This record gives sequence, C-alpha cells and structure tokens, in this order.
Amino acid sequence: MNRALARTLATVFSGCLVAAASITARADTDASYIDDRSDPAALIRSLYSAINRHEYARAWDYFGETKPAADFESFAKGYEGTTSVEVETGGISEEGAAGSIYYTIPVAIRAGQQDGSEKIFAGCYTLRQLSAQTQEPPFRPLHIEKGELKPSTSAFEHALPASCGDGPMPPQRDTALEKATAAFAASYGERCDASLSGDDEATGIADYTIRYHTRNDDAEKEARLFRFLCMRGAYNETFAFYLTDDEGGVRQLQFAEPELDIHYANDDPEGKLEAVNVIGYNTADQLVNADYDEATHSIVSHSRWRGAGDASSTGTWLFRNGRFSLVQYEVDASYDGQINPETVLDYNTAP
Repeated sequence: MNRALARTLATVFSGCLVAAASITARADTDASYIDDRSDPAALIRSLYSAINRHEYARAWDYFGETKPAADFESFAKGYEGTTSVEVETGGISEEGAAGSIYYTIPVAIRAGQQDGSEKIFAGCYTLRQLSAQTQEPPFRPLHIEKGELKPSTSAFEHALPASCGDGPMPPQRDTALEKATAAFAASYGERCDASLSGDDEATGIADYTIRYHTRNDDAEKEARLFRFLCMRGAYNETFAFYLTDDEGGVRQLQFAEPELDIHYANDDPEGKLEAVNVIGYNTADQLVNADYDEATHSIVSHSRWRGAGDASSTGTWLFRNGRFSLVQYEVDASYDGQINPETVLDYNTAP
C-alpha cells in the first residue's frame, strides 16, 4: 500500500470514529432531562434521568452528606454496563422530626444492560427536607438521605413494594378507574354538568366488579363497570357507562334501543293510544335513570316521559360473554295517569 492511499484511509477511518463518537454522545442524551426537587417522586425521577443520560455528577449531587458509594468514581463505575433505566414510584409516607421532614418512597427500576438483558431492582428511598425557615446560605433543597434497592425476581410491573418498613400502606393506584375517568372526561368534559362531579354517594362514580365465563373458555374473567353521572333534571338523570377488562382496555358502552312508531287517536298524545310498533333500532351512548343490577347482571334504564311517571320506557341490557345486549324493552306510551307498560321486545324470557 502506498503512503498516499494509507493517509487517505487513515483520514476516512478517523472521520468514521468521530462520527461514531458523535452518534454515541447523542444517544446518551436521548433520555428526557428532568431536574425537579419539588416533591420526592420528582426527585427520584430526576435521579434516574441523570443516570439515563450518563450525567453521574448530577445524580451524585441529589444525595445529601451520606453518599451512595465511597467516592464519585466508584459510583459512576457502577453504571458502566447500564444503557437505560426505567423507574416506577409508589405512595409516599412522611414524618416530621427536629426541623426536618423525612419522606419514604417505594421504588422499582428496570435497568437495561449492554448485552440486551434487563435487571429488576426494588426497595425504598428516604429523602429529607430541612426546614427552609431555619436555613442559612447555602440553601439545602430536598435531597436523598439513603436508598436501598435489591435485585427482584418479580416482573417490573409487579416489583414495586407496597410500602416501606413499618410505615402506613400507601394508596394503590386504581388504573382501571383512572382510564375510565380519563375516557369520560375526554368525551363529555364539555357536554356534562361539571358541578355534578364529586365523591359523595349522590354524585360519585358507581363501580362494579363483574366475574364471568365465556362460552369457549372455562377460565373465570373479570371486568369492571363504571357509571358516570352526566346530567340531572327534574325527574331524569343521564349516565354514561364504561367497561374495562382483564387486558386493561377500556371502552364506552353503546346501547341498542328500539325505534318506536306510536299512534294516538287524532294524533293527540293525550288521546287514546292505538299502537306502539318497533320499526328499527338506534344506538344510545347514555341511559336515563340507569343502574347495574348485580343479582341479574343487567343494566336497567327507566326514562320518565313526564314528571307524573305515567308515560315511560324501560330497557334491560343483560351482560353475557363479556358484553351487554338488549333483552327487553317496555313502553308505557299512554298519558292516562296510570302505570300500564306493554312489552314491545322480549329476548329475556323467550325460549
């Protein structure tokens, strides 16, 4: 190989090394930058943001006087084989003592390794906030006092400890309720009466657990049914229903309702009722005065057409094979002061 060709190849090879180094540097900073000491969970996320980005000096500084390793070099070296870290935090407990507030927080992490494997660790961190009123410069913000994570044999989704030490059991997240609530808010946030939202029995969310079997599967399945109050009138309330399943999905229920052709003498609703015919079906995304009957596994809706209640419609939707189906519909179409409904659809008692 002549010297000119050798110099050319060396230049190209050197350029490739620089490009590769540049790509690696960018990859190290792909993770989101989080530097937030506003609460214990935010600080733990900041710690692992720094580790994800290989900013070990920043991670080191989140600890107080008691450091996690003998020196900074040992601390940084401990993450040599780690390519990424995912963190999950649990409920926070706090206790005040001698001008400080101590927080304990359950933590689980999933650490990706250079060989493509993953390691799961779980445990607790203790954080300390010195009283801001009694401090003098330099100010000491919320910091990590200590942390102890141990290897876990559980899957990452189940590795988070329920609590730390003998402290109170932190509240567990109800992800099914969170998803259903978010879906309801997205669909009805501006359509429903916001003043009706609340935690009391009259305005709160109704929550039911349904256990069932499908035709082709002997294993018991579980679903959660949530009922959300949308509007309230003088004698009717409207509700939306959401169903979540074992796979974590959430969907709003849509209800089939018969389309009615009602005839009155002289076309006068106050006159004699001549006929009620089903001429088709519509789909409703809300039901009136509706609730779930756990004994019959049915949602029953009763809509009053006027305050006297003598004219109304009542629908029943039965839960089977993981869904609700219309099985019965009754109509009292006469405004005669009497409660005398007739059944216009009946799959509930049909042979």
